[in-house]
Amino acid sequence: MPPDAESAERYRGQSLGLPPSGPGSLAPTGRRIAAFLLDLVAAGLVASPFVHRRDLPGLAAHLPGQWSLIPLVLDYLIGLLLFGRSLGMYLTGLRVIRVDARLAIGPIRALVRTALLVALIPALVADRDFRGLHDRLTATAVIVH
Repeated sequence: MPPDAESAERYRGQSLGLPPSGPGSLAPTGRRIAAFLLDLVAAGLVASPFVHRRDLPGLAAHLPGQWSLIPLVLDYLIGLLLFGRSLGMYLTGLRVIRVDARLAIGPIRALVRTALLVALIPALVADRDFRGLHDRLTATAVIVH
């Protein structure tokens, strides 16, 4: 079979044993980005009432800046450990699974994945399945729930 025909038959998630579409398939990039943006907005909304900078006028004094990382990290850690997803993933119908075993993600894997995601750069380095470095290093994948 020519290489072009072989790559045309291959789909995202095939090497992980996931279906080509529907529940259990790898999440589309747009939905993953939407989930992450929802998590960022929620974290900012949670952090902003606790921030008050005297050097900025009006609403700008309540912009959370880096303080929003605290609720973002808590959202990911607690969400992954208890439910397998963050708030944004829940709202967009996504879930994080282990691809190496049918087990819960576990605290170490959730912590490493969250730390890499907060660093953002690993999330931008993707393989041919469009899984970020944070997913590859923790043997996880984001799927459609």
